[in-house]
Amino acid sequence: MRRHYLIVSILALAVLLFSASVASAQTGQLRGSVKLMGADGNATPVANAIIDVYRTDVGGDFHTKSDKKGEWIFAGLPYVGTYVVAVSAPGAGPMAQGGVKAGRDVPIDLTVGPGNGRKLTRDEAIAAANSGGPAKAGGDSAADKAKAAEMAKKNVEIETENKKIENSNQVVADAFKNGNAALMAKNYDEAIKQYDSGLTVDPQHPGISSLLTNKSAALRARAVDKYNAAIQSKDDAAKASGVDAAKADFKAAADSANQAVEMVKKQATPTDPNEQKQQTTNKYFALSARAEAMRLYVSKVDPTQADAGATAFQEYIAAETDPAKKSKAQLDLAQMLLDAGAGDKAFAEYQKILAANPDNPDANLGAGLALYSTGDKAKYQEAANYFQHFVDKAPDDHKFKNDAKAILAEMKNTENVVPVKTPAKPPTRKRP
Repeated sequence: MRRHYLIVSILALAVLLFSASVASAQTGQLRGSVKLMGADGNATPVANAIIDVYRTDVGGDFHTKSDKKGEWIFAGLPYVGTYVVAVSAPGAGPMAQGGVKAGRDVPIDLTVGPGNGRKLTRDEAIAAANSGGPAKAGGDSAADKAKAAEMAKKNVEIETENKKIENSNQVVADAFKNGNAALMAKNYDEAIKQYDSGLTVDPQHPGISSLLTNKSAALRARAVDKYNAAIQSKDDAAKASGVDAAKADFKAAADSANQAVEMVKKQATPTDPNEQKQQTTNKYFALSARAEAMRLYVSKVDPTQADAGATAFQEYIAAETDPAKKSKAQLDLAQMLLDAGAGDKAFAEYQKILAANPDNPDANLGAGLALYSTGDKAKYQEAANYFQHFVDKAPDDHKFKNDAKAILAEMKNTENVVPVKTPAKPPTRKRP
């Protein structure tokens, strides 16, 4: 009995061993690796890449991941099948290779390029493999290698450009920081030097407009210092030389501010809300700097640029949201036109201010001066009326109040012009 049992057991074992050898003869192994082509042209292993194997002669699919060495393996795949191997990984472009057979001991080594990490569907993988053709034994096809080489070249170009941008960002940031520190310390020469160091980088860098804006402020401040020192000099030659140097800075300040505005206007509107806010801020400061630079340039250097100065002020006023600053800018615009000898245009600007605030002292004084400066005696009566309104409304410590009184006296003595007194406001009646 025992012998029979032993014989049966041996026979059963033999059957099992035979069956196993038959099964082994009908399946095969499939293995390979995944590498990512870097910007430097070197390929590195990709861990945890998704490997999808699709059988194309009949249905069937198999899935695994690469190990830390970028290698993967399938055991027990039907030997007679034909397969497509697809690979995907984060930060990589998907890739598929067809015409693959199991058990041939030919590794499927795939080199992918940078991409969005998308995973191919079965149909997409088969279509991609059919378009690329089967891989050659021992590695990628010639077409795959050519694509990888081209992609590596592009990656090197992209990385080079990114490095250039990174360097430009650092140069601009340093110039902005160091220039602002010098500007706050009133070291205008150093501030201008620092801003200029940042202006040597890519002219399309978005930070250039801010450098130009701040450079304009530094030039403007230096020009004012030079101008004030020059006009106080008792040496005529030194005075003339100092004024010329100041005028050169006034012009340079206007040029720098105009460049800043033109540049920020040409910049595309970013999609990020924070970047949009920053761009709006940059534009505001550029417009503000240009208006002030043009005011001084027109008043001290070139009156023929009055219209350009007016445009600069109008664009700034449109962007200004602070009522006090807007009101001051309106007065500065009118005064600039008056300084440039454009009396009629100045009067029109003062009229706009008085339409909203009839008792504004500075606007009344400016309107009177604008009419008086034309030399048209037919306008003297109206001019005198504005001077009188200014005298009536201006505080006693206003620096031009005595000058206005002197002009009124002169107009009365030489032109027999008597101003109309500002009517007093009727007393407010108390409610019963």
